[in-house]
Amino acid sequence: MAQNPSTKFTDNYELKEELGKGAFSVVRRCVQKATGLEFASKIINTKKLSARDFQKLEREARICRKLQHPNIVRLHDSIQEENFHYLVFDLVTGGELFEDIVAREFYSEADASHCIQQILESVNHCHQNGVVHRDLKPENLLLASKQKGAAVKLADFGLAIEVQGDQQAWFGFAGTPGYLSPEVLKKEPYGKAVDIWACGVILYILLVGYPPFWDEDQHRLYAQIKAGAYDYPSPEWDTVTPEAKNLINQMLTVNPQKRIKSEEALKHPWICNRDRVASVVHRQETVDCLKKFNARRKLKGAILTTMLVSRNFSTRSIASKGKSDGSQVKESTDSSTTLEDDDSKEEILEEEIDLKPKNHSTPAQKEQSAQITQNVPSPATSGLMSKALAGFGTAVNKPKQANPLGAAVLAAAAQQQQQQQSSQPQQLGQETKAADAKMNHVRSSTVQLRNSGSQSDPVSLGRAFLTHNNLKRREFGTAEMAVG
Repeated sequence: MAQNPSTKFTDNYELKEELGKGAFSVVRRCVQKATGLEFASKIINTKKLSARDFQKLEREARICRKLQHPNIVRLHDSIQEENFHYLVFDLVTGGELFEDIVAREFYSEADASHCIQQILESVNHCHQNGVVHRDLKPENLLLASKQKGAAVKLADFGLAIEVQGDQQAWFGFAGTPGYLSPEVLKKEPYGKAVDIWACGVILYILLVGYPPFWDEDQHRLYAQIKAGAYDYPSPEWDTVTPEAKNLINQMLTVNPQKRIKSEEALKHPWICNRDRVASVVHRQETVDCLKKFNARRKLKGAILTTMLVSRNFSTRSIASKGKSDGSQVKESTDSSTTLEDDDSKEEILEEEIDLKPKNHSTPAQKEQSAQITQNVPSPATSGLMSKALAGFGTAVNKPKQANPLGAAVLAAAAQQQQQQQSSQPQQLGQETKAADAKMNHVRSSTVQLRNSGSQSDPVSLGRAFLTHNNLKRREFGTAEMAVG
């Protein structure tokens, strides 16, 4: 990788169209003049960066220079100018791995094994070079190209840290809620094992299309994770081989000292002997569930794109009013929003930028979203809608003021739901009542369990959450269809 602090970016590269945008940066396709090769340039406006943000930028560039692996988005160039810093990365054109899977005509357990192997290869390279990614999730797993069999590439090292050997320390609260490890949630010293936990969550999703830990309530979600409360419900898990479940179990081990390491996982029979061990039966139900899982993530992404400016200002305003006292883990109502809280104790929503093309909302769409926001229905107007919206928004520590992002999501979902209710009102109403009845029963059982004093027993508490989780994860897919 070249580093040209004294060279102007435009002397070496020709800028092309915009691929993505964040609070302080933009990603554009660029062409290297000397070779004609295409890259993705992340252009950071350093005038807008605080001293802390600038340190994070330098850390990201330093880490990316160390990592050169076929399964990692590579940094090719770093150019610092007076008001801008340019990071030149691989141009990955294949989109997200999870989106590619649902477009395939055939997807089996063996395919999932090949996917997680490439992810583990990238993680192992990071760990060998003293790097912990800290934000492994589907959005950061990209494909090099649209060709069949294209390599999976790990992206976005904005939260990555450097460690010495097997060092464990408190490096701050960082990551994405649904993929956070128990030790991070407990604010205990942590290290490379946090990446393996996230790999376990990803592998679980790769096999059935929904996550092992999920709840519309952040406290319950975190309680599930800290207790390691997950299971393999029928019928979808009945066709998964015991070897696959064994690897997940070793990745989702609550004690980080006993959790499998990346190099050990790569030697697991389900990985290295997949031809003999992994099933090759097509998993249509997994693909169907994954479509719903992706739809939820995409809806969130579309709203974030439309209201990017509002998010950047509103969340920082909320953060300044709701600083943590250091005794509680930060909260977010969005289980897929990246969070970071270093020793500064500031509540910050990390900027997310993908090095791939995005669909941007038109001015007309933005205006329509703003109009919808003015007339927001109550979340209580429909049990199904409230379930569909679980996990959306960017509220930090549950602020009392209205959140424009959450409002837009509510409005968009309400609009979609009204359309579906007009075509199938009776069927939707019956499904909603049945789902609400199930959830009321589960909530009642959970309350009884807590009142009996068993909340001090993580195993007992975990079992209650498993029952709650299984119902909600199944409803999760149904609710997703309700919002498009």
